[in-house]
Amino acid sequence: MTEDAKFEDGDDRPLKLIAADTEDLQVISALVQDAVLPASEMKYEPSKRRFVLLLNRFRWEDQSRAAQRRRAYERVRSILMFEDVAGVSSQGIQRDDPETVFSLLSIGWEAREDGVGQLVLTLAGDGAIALDVECVNVTLQDVTRPYVAPSGKAPEHPE
Repeated sequence: MTEDAKFEDGDDRPLKLIAADTEDLQVISALVQDAVLPASEMKYEPSKRRFVLLLNRFRWEDQSRAAQRRRAYERVRSILMFEDVAGVSSQGIQRDDPETVFSLLSIGWEAREDGVGQLVLTLAGDGAIALDVECVNVTLQDVTRPYVAPSGKAPEHPE
C-alpha cells in the first residue's frame, strides 16, 4: 500500500522537484512564493534554451512546524530552472543595477492556440518576466542548508 507524501517526510532534506504540467507548476509556484533574488542572479542561456534563477526561498514547507516549535523561520538558496525557453521578455523591471532585489510572487502558465505557451513570473512591484516555452519543464532544487530568515518572520499577504 502506498501513502501520499507529507511535508513532514521531507524534514530538512533539500527539495528537488520537477514540473511537467500546470498542476506540478502550481506546487513549485507555491514553494517559491516570496523568494528574493538580486538582478545579478538571473541568467538566460539562449544556446541551451534555459532560464535560471538563484533564489533565497522562504521554506513554506517548514512554516507550520517552525511556528509549533517556536523556532526561527528559515530560507534556503535554490535554483529555479526553466528549460525549452525560446525567448524572454520583461515588463516593469530594471536589470541594469545588479544590486536590485526582486521578490517572486508567483509563476503562471498562459497557453496559446499553437500548443506552446508562456510562463509568467510575477514580481512584487508590478514587474513580470515572460518566458516563451514549448512546454512546462521546470526544476526547483535547493542547493544549500536552510538558514534563519533574516527578518525572523514569515512573509505576510493581505487578504
